[in-house]
Amino acid sequence: MIPIYSYDNGIFAIDAQYERPLRAAIHFVIDRGRAAIIDTAHNPSVKHTLQAAAQLGLKREDVDYICLTHVHLDHAGGAGALMREFSEAKLVVHPRGARHMANPVQLMAGVKAVYGATEAERLYGELLPVPEERIIAAADEMSIKLGNRELRCLDTPGHARHHHCYYDTTANAVFTGDVFGVSYRELDVDDRQSVIVTSSPVQFDPQAMRDSIRRILALQPKTLYLTHFSQLREPEARGDDLYRLIDAYVAIAERAGSDEEGRCQRIADGLWQLFDAEAQRQGWTLPHEKMRELLKSDTELNAQGLDVWLKSCAKA
Repeated sequence: MIPIYSYDNGIFAIDAQYERPLRAAIHFVIDRGRAAIIDTAHNPSVKHTLQAAAQLGLKREDVDYICLTHVHLDHAGGAGALMREFSEAKLVVHPRGARHMANPVQLMAGVKAVYGATEAERLYGELLPVPEERIIAAADEMSIKLGNRELRCLDTPGHARHHHCYYDTTANAVFTGDVFGVSYRELDVDDRQSVIVTSSPVQFDPQAMRDSIRRILALQPKTLYLTHFSQLREPEARGDDLYRLIDAYVAIAERAGSDEEGRCQRIADGLWQLFDAEAQRQGWTLPHEKMRELLKSDTELNAQGLDVWLKSCAKA
């Protein structure tokens, strides 16, 4: 048996066990015995998803859709393997990401450029392609019928240009992938949650991210479901935090200057100063060394993403 987080309105989540506990969630939406799975994490997570489906009473043919928020491999690395297991399911993905699911060669090459070949292969292994006829390249505002409920696809760039959110109209909830940041349960204080912007490579766009956050909040959702990590309450308040942090990220990047030598490290140093200040603001109780360990990978990737963003601004 694996732990299953059970929420209202037929929404469930499991821990994908992506590198460490409570880093990535895989969500199930179930209505009238029909199911959708939102994000897949990486190949080693597939066995957890299959076990959770069985525990939830789902047969393989009960899963109608596997929905990807975007094709970064901590969200989509297990998609090909999972589609083989759920042979009746369709894969729902942003049009910009569809070709990478059908032929993941370039996707893996991009990941190797960020992580290095050895680390990328350790994390993700072999990416299995998804047959094109099983892929739905979902346009903005496209609706998916699941039992008696609707999941609406929302084009929400900012973290990546191939990013979708999924609005569950029955639960009045949005599955936000990474565009609404990350919220780690280890940083909760007396059940109060906090969020951190994710600007990981290579398509961070601060204005597009602000616009996507506004679009999500305009729906007045009751709750959000983040891949990192699951249910987020008080969307308006957390959205205000994200606007503030986007501005802080941009300021840190701009202060790092135009000299590219050592700039990524200067940005990382600025992010650590920001997170130290955020720890004071939010009253995080996690010891400083543990906080640094928790946010180390995010900080390094966010710095790389901000450095890429500065380069793109210079070219423009």
